[in-house]
Amino acid sequence: MKNILVTGGAGFIGSNFINHILDERDDYNIINLDKLTYAGNLENLKSSEGNKNYHFVKGDITNHELVDYLFNQYNIKYVINFAAESHVDRSILGSEVFFQTNVIGTNVLLETSRRYDVEKFLQVSTDEVYGSLGETGLFTEKTSISPNSPYSSSKASADLLAMSFYETYGFPVLITRCSNNYGPLQFPEKLIPLMILNSLADKKLPVYGDGLNVRDWIYVIDHNKAIDLVFEKGRVGEVYNIGASQEMTNIEIIKLVLNILGKSEDLIEFVKDRPGHDRRYAIDSSKIQNELGWKPEYKFEEAIVKTVEWYKENKNWWERIISGAYQDYYKTQYGK
Repeated sequence: MKNILVTGGAGFIGSNFINHILDERDDYNIINLDKLTYAGNLENLKSSEGNKNYHFVKGDITNHELVDYLFNQYNIKYVINFAAESHVDRSILGSEVFFQTNVIGTNVLLETSRRYDVEKFLQVSTDEVYGSLGETGLFTEKTSISPNSPYSSSKASADLLAMSFYETYGFPVLITRCSNNYGPLQFPEKLIPLMILNSLADKKLPVYGDGLNVRDWIYVIDHNKAIDLVFEKGRVGEVYNIGASQEMTNIEIIKLVLNILGKSEDLIEFVKDRPGHDRRYAIDSSKIQNELGWKPEYKFEEAIVKTVEWYKENKNWWERIISGAYQDYYKTQYGK
């Protein structure tokens, strides 16, 4: 049995990971540490709550005493760090919390992990640390880090910190850098769920600039399968890019969502571009494919339909988020 501290496990990617892993295997004992910010939702984990191998703890990864307690209490020997402030727009409005959580929090986890002789530490990162691409080319693991937003610079800082522990102490760190995720349970501030919900409500769909910014999209389940594979078989001290080679402009995605829902493109509204908006991301994931045998299973055209249908069928979930009522779930479920 592997005692694994999963941080940020109530967020979009983390909750999908926990639900997927606990459904697939019984040799992981997962302790989910999440401070339940606006984007952390325990309703995402209802399917895992009854599992004997799942334990939730509300708390902040910057809390030295709590993190130390958890390592001692649960004999933690593995860490998968999803915990992060992750919305670029929010980082532009105020960056301090991004560096507090993403850098200081990662440092607390690394220092505690080193003291407790953790056997593997997986830092979940983003392709945004590489900056912006031109019209051609792909990000490889050897691409220089060149972040352009407070969010991406905080993630790049955490990556460099994690790798310094490998170089200095021989600490068993791995890093994954993934392209844009989409799928069920994504907080509706991000592009795809925002456009789905606005379309369903016949509200305007705000599009930054000319809408031609390009992202490489991956279905969240494909990402989580890759994380599990890197965790199990990846070489320590290595970075693994994770992408599905499915580049789409923002406007293409928006028009596709409108088409799936049978809505008019008149809902599209172009707005002033955000500062430092990277033009294009695209991932070369040949390393993880060649070394570990991973490949994405979902095509965008298939998975975006599944995603739209999920939001249509789970109105109660996103209505509670929009109203803020989802934050009451912790009190109801845990009596605190």
